[in-house]
Amino acid sequence: MTRTWGLLAAVLGLGLGLSLPGPGTTVCRSLGPAERLAFTPVARAQWLAPRVRTQGPLDPLYGTVHRFLSVVQLNPFPAELVKALLNEPASVKVNEVVRYEAGYVVCAAIAALYLLVVPISGLCFCCCHRRRRCGGRVKMEHEAMACERGVLLAFLLLTTLVLLVGLVYGFVTNQRVHEETRPSVEAVPETLLSLRGLISDVPQELQAVVRQFSLPQERILQELDGIGMSIGHAIHIQLRSTVYPALASVLSLGQALQVSMDHLRVLNTTSVELQKGQEELEPILMVHRERLLALLQQPSCQCCSRAVNQARALELGADFRQVPPVDEVLHRLKGVPEANFSSMVQEENSTFNILPLLAAKQAADVVRELKKTVTPEPEGLRTLAEEFPGLEDASRWIRALEDVEQGSRFYLQEVQRYERYRWIVGCVLCSVILLVVVCNLLGLSLGIWGLSARKDPSHSEAKGKTGACFLMIGVGFSFLFAAPLILLVFATFLVGGNVQTLLCRSWESQGLYKFVDTPGNLPPSMNLSHLLGLKKNISFLTAYQQCKEGAVLWNVLQLNDSYDLEKHLDISQYTTKLQQELQGLKVAVQDVDLLSPAARRDLDALQSSGLEKIHYQGFLAQTQKPMVKTDIEKLTENLEELAQAQDDAALGQQLQEEVRVLGSLYQERVQPQQTLVAKLKGSVKALASSTPNLQLETKSILDKATYLKGELPAWATRILRNESECYLTREMGYFSQYLAWVREEVTQHIATCQPLSRALDNGRVILCDMMADPWNAFWFCLAWCTFFLIPNIIFAVKTSKYFRPIRKRLSSTSSEETQLFHIPRVTSLTL
Repeated sequence: MTRTWGLLAAVLGLGLGLSLPGPGTTVCRSLGPAERLAFTPVARAQWLAPRVRTQGPLDPLYGTVHRFLSVVQLNPFPAELVKALLNEPASVKVNEVVRYEAGYVVCAAIAALYLLVVPISGLCFCCCHRRRRCGGRVKMEHEAMACERGVLLAFLLLTTLVLLVGLVYGFVTNQRVHEETRPSVEAVPETLLSLRGLISDVPQELQAVVRQFSLPQERILQELDGIGMSIGHAIHIQLRSTVYPALASVLSLGQALQVSMDHLRVLNTTSVELQKGQEELEPILMVHRERLLALLQQPSCQCCSRAVNQARALELGADFRQVPPVDEVLHRLKGVPEANFSSMVQEENSTFNILPLLAAKQAADVVRELKKTVTPEPEGLRTLAEEFPGLEDASRWIRALEDVEQGSRFYLQEVQRYERYRWIVGCVLCSVILLVVVCNLLGLSLGIWGLSARKDPSHSEAKGKTGACFLMIGVGFSFLFAAPLILLVFATFLVGGNVQTLLCRSWESQGLYKFVDTPGNLPPSMNLSHLLGLKKNISFLTAYQQCKEGAVLWNVLQLNDSYDLEKHLDISQYTTKLQQELQGLKVAVQDVDLLSPAARRDLDALQSSGLEKIHYQGFLAQTQKPMVKTDIEKLTENLEELAQAQDDAALGQQLQEEVRVLGSLYQERVQPQQTLVAKLKGSVKALASSTPNLQLETKSILDKATYLKGELPAWATRILRNESECYLTREMGYFSQYLAWVREEVTQHIATCQPLSRALDNGRVILCDMMADPWNAFWFCLAWCTFFLIPNIIFAVKTSKYFRPIRKRLSSTSSEETQLFHIPRVTSLTL
């Protein structure tokens, strides 16, 4: 274990000085943010779907009707009149109602006038036509007749097209009202049923919310199993870029130490051998020099003067007895290197690679305690559903909604029944207008066909007569159904117009809510604040606005004010305990040293050996000198030439003997010493160049090892604290996700009063947008067609005259009347 943490010390010492975060900072490299948890919604998928009328081609028509009704009803919401009507119906004065409904009274007068005038006019026209005094034919053709006929045809066609457009809109809006009635009526019990569970279903849904606390629990327990491995892996990842170079430096230092020791030993042995060899070589060279000088200086020696100088230089050049001894340095480095740096680095490298496993083993006990802390649920969450203050109020709420549903069932059925009658009557009357339009179109078509055929003398007047008959049939239908049409128009107008101006307008402007909030406007039995259970200090309008913004039930309804959602969601004690347990995660870093004892002894011996103090220049100076001052090989060559050039055979033979002896001396003694000099020179150069850096590197590693032995525990604790904080931040992220989801689920989906405001909004959309708008558009289109029947009758009657045969076709081109030419008779004269 000491060697294991020795590796960690080396890593931290060499790499963490720059890479560790400073105090108070948390740098999370291995542990990222918390992953996204997928919670299952527990509230109803949709309390009440918001109803919105989609934009359509009828919107311009609806806008026109709204503007018309705003002209009809200029008065604001009659608060006092409605108050009296709700509280004391008998006290309502007719003149006040008439004053408020002045616009509708004017429209009623117009409708009554229409109802009186049009049928009477039709009856008169029928009697007149029967006596052939009106609606007959043109008696005489004249030049301006074509222009009159064309104008009448154009106006009748235009009127027919206007009736056709109104008829199409009438059919569409009549069908739209009929289609919207059924879903609108069915939406009432559906809304009441949804509102029943507004309070009663909350505890069960809160229990389902609490059960999903298991999601962050399971994720945290799963990550706890690997926290030790994760921390060790994080240390490994953070430090491997520093560890491997550091181990390589240690290995390089060990190798350099071994090489230096080898060179030092070579230096010592070679210098000793050279000194010994020189002691033996020096007398031999002296003897050969004296003898050779004696031969060369004989008078009979020819051309020997140059060789004499070479012979005089036959003596030692380098003197290795002058180099300093290295015995003392070798003595200090005796046994170095004691440590096997290669094996040590390899072992520490393997230990570093299994660091995650070692950290996981040490964290096992703490992880076990952390799991015991995480397993139970927080106290506040356990009581989230139990303390919800809605059980007693839920029964009163449900009973009130059931009473409303039971009471509205009969009226809703009646609404559907009467709507069916209205739809049938509307279809019939629209069909009557369709018959009038068809008669007009057929009459115009046949009449125009008949007019175009009058130029033919053999034409028949049947087409024109038939066209006129169709126009008169249309006129008959118009007179006959004018009364039912105006009655249906006024009845639907009175209902739909008052719904729009009295109810929808004030509902949309929230004036209706202000009327409800005003004390005394509603009778005690209709006190909505009491029926809904609103708080005493909250008005109906305020409750609506708060619910629309997503207020929770206990902030609006009369529930227990002591219920505090944030108090139940406060898990700070739970997380504090988790943090305390996590702080117990420690790594035992004791007896940590960068170097093993043997390696430290080796480096201490190297540092105090004085290896750098050896006078390497003295060694290099001697190695630069030749072993023998003269070149023995050249000397032997010159001597051999001189021996052959001598006339004295004895002298030549003596010189040949000297050549042989010197060659043998060179090969046996000089040349081996030259090899030793070359070996010595290489070692000296290696030591001279590496020793300064080796000593500096040795001093640096020894200083770092000493420093890290005291600082490593603090660094290890800092790394552990940083990773622990990262892990705690990640786990708190899971809890934060859960709490945020619970807060959103409870306040926006489970315990929200938003269904109340949405029910009111849906009621307004259903009544005003989906029912009142097409209803009002229907009577508007029907009134459009009804009032355009009057010009249609006039133009149809006048146009039909021109389609019938003309009695006389003579016409004048001047302004004078045509006069018949009388042939004078012959009269008898009395004589």
